[in-house]
Amino acid sequence: MAEKSPTQGIMIIHDDSIVYEMYRGDFSADRLATIFSVSKSITSLLCGIAVDEGYLESIDDPVTKYLPELKGKDPRWEMLTIRYLLCMHSGLDFDDEYEFNIKELKTVNAIARLNYGHNLVKQIRGLKFRCDPGTKFHYESMTTAILGVVIERATGRHYADYLSEKVWKPLQMESVALINIDSRKHHAAHAFGGITCTLKDLAKIGRLYLNNGMWDGKRIVSEEWIHLTTDFDPKSNYHYSWYDVRFERFEPGQYPGFYAIGIYNQVLYVNPHKNLIMVRIGADNIGWATIPEVFEQLSNVWP
Repeated sequence: MAEKSPTQGIMIIHDDSIVYEMYRGDFSADRLATIFSVSKSITSLLCGIAVDEGYLESIDDPVTKYLPELKGKDPRWEMLTIRYLLCMHSGLDFDDEYEFNIKELKTVNAIARLNYGHNLVKQIRGLKFRCDPGTKFHYESMTTAILGVVIERATGRHYADYLSEKVWKPLQMESVALINIDSRKHHAAHAFGGITCTLKDLAKIGRLYLNNGMWDGKRIVSEEWIHLTTDFDPKSNYHYSWYDVRFERFEPGQYPGFYAIGIYNQVLYVNPHKNLIMVRIGADNIGWATIPEVFEQLSNVWP
């Protein structure tokens, strides 16, 4: 009988060597796992590559440059930039609400459509704003879903094809990854939370960031983009789809790390000061603390 645990797999890499690796139950090194909102951070990476290659002229471009069908619907669409999408300042009236109740039925229906609907762009066209873009931080998945469509429109490539060419193949990933799409007809990727991959391949994304966008001597994404993503302002602990440890309920150490996180605490943690990468795949949180908190505490005592 398989051992049950909220943690299915953990990997810790120091100085490019795996120093700890653990799998429980029927989970294994070659098993694919859905990383949920860690996908947002990979979408941010793909956005940076599209900027480097000139497909996106500027992250201050309005989304209407790439989704012209939104022009004329609401003047705030013209105000919504790629930067605001990356930093969760879209102003959109959307919430990630997964608990079913009558009071929040409209909200639950919207997130259900995002995850299971067959026409993402049609849903985007029907969105409303709760405030002007750029004025308020509000975390929700629709914002990154729009970013995924922007990347596809700008590059003229399906999200999966572009990710495969620019990240998966150059990083010599050991397994084929998967990403959900809205439908075969429309083929819009779930850039907000639909990537499925192995624990080790996810760790390679961390190594790319640890090495400032380089992989074995080859430039994958610009160093400027890595610094833009991970040089945090203490007043903004989430930006460009990554978190600073100061987002958590504890005081970070002298050498804080940064991380990507998804529901059920799928975590990719990177600490460039200690040359550490820590990854966790799980079916739930561990109960007494958040995984980034545990990883940060471990990094603080690391030699």
